[in-house]
Amino acid sequence: MELQQLYYFQTVARLEHMTKAAEELRIAQPSLSKTISRLEEDLGVPLFERQHRQIKLNRFGELFLNRVERIFMEINEGRREILEEMKLEENTIRMAVTIPRVLPDLVGSFLRENPHVRFQQFVHSMSKMREQLKNGDVDFCISSVPIDDEEDIVWEPLMTEEIFLIVPPGHWLEDRDEIDLSEVRDEPFISMNTGYGLRNLTDEFCLRAGFSPVISFEGDEPGVIGDLVKQGLGIAFIPAISWMNRRSPFPHKIRITNPTSQRTIGLGWSKRRHFTKTAKQFHPFMLDYFNNIGRKLNQL
Repeated sequence: MELQQLYYFQTVARLEHMTKAAEELRIAQPSLSKTISRLEEDLGVPLFERQHRQIKLNRFGELFLNRVERIFMEINEGRREILEEMKLEENTIRMAVTIPRVLPDLVGSFLRENPHVRFQQFVHSMSKMREQLKNGDVDFCISSVPIDDEEDIVWEPLMTEEIFLIVPPGHWLEDRDEIDLSEVRDEPFISMNTGYGLRNLTDEFCLRAGFSPVISFEGDEPGVIGDLVKQGLGIAFIPAISWMNRRSPFPHKIRITNPTSQRTIGLGWSKRRHFTKTAKQFHPFMLDYFNNIGRKLNQL
């Protein structure tokens, strides 16, 4: 069994399509098929369910893929450790986030003290972020949904904030300071796409209030939501942190008295990932940063 076989298997498993995998790997499809077949012969079990041109990982394949991904992660982490020992480690921090609003100030504050550091940011759905952590593709993940269903992943709460509603100018709720969420069951909502942490959380708030929200617009750009509300296209959930350092204020915000509408922002990382000195330095910096934000929000 060779690493190349395992890499080919990992690619086929990810794409679940032999032709696409062959194109990505830049090899002939018959050659890729033979490689996968030899791997299955070595293991003594099939790894895929095959139906015409469609292939899908079976239970054996899922178990084996989990181990293969760990193998490649260990190899990558070993390479990182060697580079650090040789004093050649890169001063790059890779982060996945579901809350991009916090990054400019967080990263900017750190870079003012550490101008030699470089950041790579990834904004993804929760499932993609979990995959990145599991595979060791990122150092840290900042999310509003706990990522604690993996034995190798740690999720550390950073702060808890309140989530409000905003309504457009002239709306019938414009003069209200607080409401029961059930009062807006028939209102059109502007929201993040399904799969993002805030969307999953606010959908749950609505269900607890006895309704499913009517979504008039959904997207993956949080900054656009406030502008669409201003245009009268709907109402929206907005976390308190969105008010910080914002040049143009959102429309009128309303506190939700029932159900309790809060979210906890947390930090996730993999215990298997080798942290560089730079990443180790950034960790306590983030803890202090969010601790200070929490105090500021409590004063709003």
